[in-house]
Amino acid sequence: MKTTTSEMNGKGMEGRIGMPTSRVDGRLKVTGQAQYAAEFAAEDLLYGVVVSGAIAHGEISAIDAAAALAVDGVLHVMTHENRPPLPRFDRSYRDDDTPSGSPFRALYDEKIIYSGQPVALVLATSFEAARHGAALVKVSYKATSHQTDLDAVQADAYHPRQGKDGFQPPPKPRGDADAALKKAEINVLAEYSTPVEHHNPMEMHASTVMVDADGSLTIYDKTQGVLNTQQYVTGVFGLKPEQVRVISPFVGGAFGSGLRPQYQLFLAVLAAQEMKRSVRVVLTRQQMFSFGHRPASRHQIALGADKTGKLLALKHAAVAETSRFEDYIEVVVNWSGSAYQCDNVTLDYKVAALDVYTPLDMRAPGATLGVYALESAMDELAHAVHVDPVALRLMNYAEKDQNTGKPFSSKELKACYEQGAAKFGWGKRDPAPRSMRRGKTLVGWGMAGGFWDAMQQPASAKAVLSADGKLAVSSATADIGTGTYTAMTMIAADTLGLPLENVVFTLGDSSLPQAPLEGGSWTVSSVGSAVKSVCENIRKKLFTIARAMPDSPLAKAGADEVEWTGGRVQLAGQPDKSLAISDIMRSDGLHRIEETVDQSPEKKQKQYTMQTHSAVFVEVEVDEDFGTVAVKRVVSAIAGGRVINPKAARSQIVGGVVWGIGMALHEETLTDHALGRFMNHSFAEYHIPVNADIPDIDVVFVEEHDDIVNPLGAKGMGEIGIVGVAAAVANAVFHATGKRVRDLPITLDKTV
Repeated sequence: MKTTTSEMNGKGMEGRIGMPTSRVDGRLKVTGQAQYAAEFAAEDLLYGVVVSGAIAHGEISAIDAAAALAVDGVLHVMTHENRPPLPRFDRSYRDDDTPSGSPFRALYDEKIIYSGQPVALVLATSFEAARHGAALVKVSYKATSHQTDLDAVQADAYHPRQGKDGFQPPPKPRGDADAALKKAEINVLAEYSTPVEHHNPMEMHASTVMVDADGSLTIYDKTQGVLNTQQYVTGVFGLKPEQVRVISPFVGGAFGSGLRPQYQLFLAVLAAQEMKRSVRVVLTRQQMFSFGHRPASRHQIALGADKTGKLLALKHAAVAETSRFEDYIEVVVNWSGSAYQCDNVTLDYKVAALDVYTPLDMRAPGATLGVYALESAMDELAHAVHVDPVALRLMNYAEKDQNTGKPFSSKELKACYEQGAAKFGWGKRDPAPRSMRRGKTLVGWGMAGGFWDAMQQPASAKAVLSADGKLAVSSATADIGTGTYTAMTMIAADTLGLPLENVVFTLGDSSLPQAPLEGGSWTVSSVGSAVKSVCENIRKKLFTIARAMPDSPLAKAGADEVEWTGGRVQLAGQPDKSLAISDIMRSDGLHRIEETVDQSPEKKQKQYTMQTHSAVFVEVEVDEDFGTVAVKRVVSAIAGGRVINPKAARSQIVGGVVWGIGMALHEETLTDHALGRFMNHSFAEYHIPVNADIPDIDVVFVEEHDDIVNPLGAKGMGEIGIVGVAAAVANAVFHATGKRVRDLPITLDKTV
């Protein structure tokens, strides 16, 4: 099955880039017609329920599945003792998002390496029977000592092995930060900490594996990349690509949790091959806490400045957690070296191994942690030198990337500061802490800057234009709720001047042209550029035919003298001198035009640093008696290049801001270190922001032109919205209370 936009598009609306456009897939979602990984029907389907391990480290001494097998409908209980052998069940296989090390292998042997590890899979003819059977499986363990406390092992932290593609180790020191700190008139020395957080998308991870008559597999998976899932399954199970088709038309949120294939996929495929029947495995909400998370981190920052606030020295050292079997690494401290003009900088990043599952990319990985610490320290410096926080940032503004010396492809961060401050009314801020109040409620205003890489990856797209003016475009990308369907439809429609309802975009199928994982805010940049390019190729063919038509009004026109609109090509501003696309094709006897392109980043990009920037302004109220914090206003100013769909882009920024508020005030996965286990693994106890916690969020898109970053000039919006938000909230809390909280989340016990 391929889910397309054919039933989605509104009518009568031309798809122009930059126009606020409702989601083309919106109707399918709100009417329940959109199908997710656990909703595809299969004949003779078996249901698998995972049994989770109860200790953090040790081994399984015995598994008693007799009671489970006695349940009516339970057919099999798969464990490490009876699982089938696998051709490549070894330590060598890595998918596209795997860190260096030895990936976790479910049901491999008796060893337990983290709490919540899958130890058995109960298979039954109904979900209810499988769930009941799973509750009856008795597992005995031999526990050994474990360590899950980052603070206890910081001294053992090490520099990670360089094995993960795309990891940028901290640049070498420049200048002499220690000497400059000693000479500086003002020093800020601070430590910041962030807790473990979990992704918690609405849709839990699920895989439905259908076994075809010839033994090939059709897999419906919750994933941010169908090709990565296909690559994983073929690699682990020794299958050929043509034997595995992966389909994922809709994803109910992911935020990075779907970048790596999770263990439910492996177990579902393993069971389907063993039972020779279709199998579905869906994780519970509690089991969503048993793979990947944003790692806990600890930061030490030292800033040295003259009495005006001009930076003379900067040091940022961070330690984050990883598992014992993989080195999970993020770009955490590099932002501190590139964000501001400073000649003496030392950056350091280490990881500390714990008995946990490997952390996993979560919205704006690395920047969310590192920029929180940096922008909090900059606020502390502003207070120490009695300089407005915005003025301090402008004073230390970096015109070039300080880490590399490269110019930015574009940088409108100054405009973000200025326009965001104006919208917020920042000029009315009294700088003294505890100086602003409403009755007994303390009022605080805080701000922070944001930084994220603007990246483009290789991608391919196919387009087929029929003689009736209908366009079908496809690529094996994903839509995790970000609006990919709509953006690609708009890009294609805009390029050929077609109404939205005449364009169908298909994604989420491994049989389609290749696309990168949907992550890193690079989907519009990468896949969108391929869509634009393939439609331009069709446009060139049409224009060549149009010029050669008898009595053509375009015979002497150049490509830059015409415009494509309403399904026609016309001399610019002269609709009476135009030709319909359908007539152009019929004149040449064409029933269809088909094109495929492979799009890669241009070499000129290597000469620049490409980033998205933001400035976020926050107002909080703090109850003077109880210490409760409420966010009352947010203004987020974004420089993200060309905005494809302002309506969807605003939603992306709003979603990031909401999560940033959650990071600042709510989210924390708590571990009982005696058990080595996450304890608040449910929505009842893992606190996230709800409607009552979120005020109106004002998003300002700063005009920014960039002809380097990609052919569209568009930068991603998915990540930048969260970066800097937690720091802005924390800075506002300090302004309100005079108390600096450096340990997230900021709960009421820390403000009184």
